[in-house]
Amino acid sequence: MRRMARPIRVEYEDAVYHVMARGNEQRAIYRDPTDYQCFLQTLARACQQYGLVVHVYCLMPNHYHLALQTPRANLSRALGWLQTTYSIRFNRRHRRNGHLFQGRFKAQLVEADAYARRLVTYIHLNPVHPRGRNSPIPADKREQLQAHPWSSHWAYSGRRKRQTLPPWLSLEWLWYFGRNYATARRAYRRDIAESFSRRLPDPFAEARGGLVLGGDELWQRAKQYIGKGAGQEEIRWSHRASQEQVLEALAPLLETELDQRVRIWACVRLGGQRLVDVARECGYRDGSGVHRILQRLEARADGDPSLAAKLKRLQRKVQPLRPR
Repeated sequence: MRRMARPIRVEYEDAVYHVMARGNEQRAIYRDPTDYQCFLQTLARACQQYGLVVHVYCLMPNHYHLALQTPRANLSRALGWLQTTYSIRFNRRHRRNGHLFQGRFKAQLVEADAYARRLVTYIHLNPVHPRGRNSPIPADKREQLQAHPWSSHWAYSGRRKRQTLPPWLSLEWLWYFGRNYATARRAYRRDIAESFSRRLPDPFAEARGGLVLGGDELWQRAKQYIGKGAGQEEIRWSHRASQEQVLEALAPLLETELDQRVRIWACVRLGGQRLVDVARECGYRDGSGVHRILQRLEARADGDPSLAAKLKRLQRKVQPLRPR
């Protein structure tokens, strides 16, 4: 049996994360209101026991989203306990055995100052997201969103009074919408209303290396933590992250390059892109066509000093960024 790869975790005090987990085989992890309540009670216990600060949550029938902070740098322990404990309670209640969740939870580091406002809106709109992520949110889904009780949407919109909110839910991120509760809630409701009838960009698609939703400072910090890890997943991730940096550096250098063969060479030989991916982007049937282009270009460079010099210049430009 193939062993599931251990996900990379970057943990430090007060780190902010977007966390998501799905049911095994896309099956429901909540079957009725009692299950939803049980999960929230288990989450409350996890917050008390591990010091988690939950800023946003949304529970859907077969998955959940959380935006949370870890003052004690203990994400893996806290979320591991949450999912294991809830799974035991769910299985006992429904008289079933086996895994409830689809592997380990996913977690992305988040730079709150840059992404909190978008994250709050995006997570809360989960109940009305269309299946096709490039489709607009239907305008007639407004009532469906307002009727969904298993998220922090009611808390942000002001539908629930502050006195009735769970003590583990922090509304600190409301301040990204305004300077006081009244103006912040109005701005939040406006953001939600303006999201209907248009396609909502997925902020998680911007995550660097699939792990970091933030700017250069957070990106460099994450790479430092991951670089200290000796596991195979850390090594693979560091390699992929370096390749992404190379491709980013190459993009402006190749903007004025008219020879597609040189652009292909740079993406494969310097950026580490797979032959099959480049073939798909450039309209070739498969990777063998791209491989032949590389061979012919390099053979030509042996007898063409100007071409050889061009390839060497590109190589020097990205050499400090290339994976070692």
